[in-house]
Amino acid sequence: MRIAELFDSIQGEGLYTGERSLFVRTTGCNLRCWFCDTPYTSWQPEGFLLPWQDVLTKAHECGVKHVVLTGGEPLLQPDIVPLSQALREAGHIVTIETAGTVYRPVAADLMSISPKLSNSAPDETNPRWHARHLRDQFRPDVLRRLIAEFPYQLKFVIDTRADLDEVRRYLDELGTIPGEHVWLMPQGVTQDTLAAKAEWLMPAAERLGYRFCPRHHIALFGNRRGT
Repeated sequence: MRIAELFDSIQGEGLYTGERSLFVRTTGCNLRCWFCDTPYTSWQPEGFLLPWQDVLTKAHECGVKHVVLTGGEPLLQPDIVPLSQALREAGHIVTIETAGTVYRPVAADLMSISPKLSNSAPDETNPRWHARHLRDQFRPDVLRRLIAEFPYQLKFVIDTRADLDEVRRYLDELGTIPGEHVWLMPQGVTQDTLAAKAEWLMPAAERLGYRFCPRHHIALFGNRRGT
């Protein structure tokens, strides 16, 4: 597997917020969000090769029940399938963090899907990735399959108020999605930015029947690698 980093930290987002977790961050992504907070897995991919069996051993040695397989886009890697299956068989609670553009028959207790809105596309000064990102960011066939086969949450990154209308259109195209599965998360990598956006996003989420998703790991550690 192509691994960017492995680290023991606290889950800062979504359903398992606050849970101590081992994060297995793969490197490599099929999208190029301009606000990507892990550019070392996408724009300038870094990392090393590690057999999935060694990742499993490290999870056992860490002694943490929750394991988060993240990226980049972890579902690009074929070995995510045997790794996820072996982790669950060993009693770990497995979360997979994905953009929802790739399907693999993994094992997961939670499919944490972060669908990309139009606000994520790189600008047209990078025409190759601008076009490719817009082409690949929405795969409704993949999303419907992930939602049907796994416990799931949908985490939308919200940059401006206009994004809320796009979220509603996005969900309408997918079909009936219960509001408790939908999380709205402010875009930003500093506490001040997140707090300013939370002032209007939190009441908006409540009004729409969705859930607000703070980013507690940034409040605790800042936007640093390995946290």
